[in-house]
Amino acid sequence: MIAAAALDYPFTGRWLVQNSPADQVPSHGTHRFASAHAIDFVPVDEDGRTAPIRGRTLIAPEPPQRFPGFGRPILAPGPGTVLAIRSDAPDHDAHRGLPSLGYAVTQGRRAAGGWSALAGNHVLLRIGPHVIALCHLQRGSIVVRPGDPVRSGDLLGRCGNSGNSTEPHLHVQAMDGEDPDHAGAVPLTFGVAVTRGSGGALPRSGEIVDVH
Repeated sequence: MIAAAALDYPFTGRWLVQNSPADQVPSHGTHRFASAHAIDFVPVDEDGRTAPIRGRTLIAPEPPQRFPGFGRPILAPGPGTVLAIRSDAPDHDAHRGLPSLGYAVTQGRRAAGGWSALAGNHVLLRIGPHVIALCHLQRGSIVVRPGDPVRSGDLLGRCGNSGNSTEPHLHVQAMDGEDPDHAGAVPLTFGVAVTRGSGGALPRSGEIVDVH
């Protein structure tokens, strides 16, 4: 049995949980890229909502700046060392409604580009025996460099919409090695937060975590 990576939440404020391994493994429908236990967090406003749905939402992509969490700070989820970063991937438009169907069709092409193409801008951290990846960050927002030590709560970068992302959100995964092509997926648990739902160390999809 692989020991779970015990992390602090890498943000503050309210975030909607999606693709949680508390509901199913593999959480993202695949065992590739050590992502079987990955989890997604979508930043939401005080009412628990993402960007308002408008008529245009259903037929056209939307700029990521419309979303309440675009640019929200992403924090180190524990004490460790920065292993690698990527900060040059563009933040593309968000895709909801009909545009999301077209975006899904092109996912295979992005997957063919490897894990980095899917992750977009990201930070890899060594926290204890585990490697933690925080993905889809905003272009140019990462403030750490490989070799930097970090403490829990230190600023790493900001929430973006880079890589394989239909709207601004944060993807978190834990691995037993630095290369997602060959590493094994590691389960995750998180520290204390106010949760609208069942609560616990691993929130379920559809729950909202509120971190102060």
